[in-house]
Amino acid sequence: MRREGPAGVASGAANAPGGAAGVREPLRTEFEFELPRGFVDESGTVHRNGAMRLATARDELVPLRDVRVRENPAYLSVVLLGRVITRLGTLGAVHDGTVENMFASDLAFLQDFYRQINAEGHTRAAVACPHCEESFEVELAGSRLGES
Repeated sequence: MRREGPAGVASGAANAPGGAAGVREPLRTEFEFELPRGFVDESGTVHRNGAMRLATARDELVPLRDVRVRENPAYLSVVLLGRVITRLGTLGAVHDGTVENMFASDLAFLQDFYRQINAEGHTRAAVACPHCEESFEVELAGSRLGES
C-alpha cells in the first residue's frame, strides 16, 4: 500500500533504505500521525490527525534559551513539539500552548513519535506479542488496526 504524504511524497515500503529496485526515494521530511485520544480545542472539537516534520538543529537549540525550559527541563519536549508539529486537525496553528494542553497519553505518543522519526529515521517500532512473544514491527505513522 502506498499513501501520499503531506507534500505528495509517497510513504510505505518504497521508503525503506535503498528504495525499490535501487531507485532512491526523495527524503521524507514530514510524517503523518494519529493521536491516541486527540486534542480537544476550546469549542470541544477533537483533533486527532496531524503531521510532524523532521527537527533541525535550530529546533533543538532554540528551546534551551526558553526561560520555562531553564526553570523546568521537562518543559523542553513541550516547546520542541510545538515547533515541529506542522498540522493538527483543523487548527490554524500548533504551538507550545497547544501541546501543553494535550492529554498525557497524547504527549507521550508524540514524544515517542518524535524520537522515531528523528533518531531512528522511520516510523516503525519493534514490538512483541504479550501472549505468544512473537516479534514484529508496527507502523506508528497514522496507521489503523486492520489496515495493510
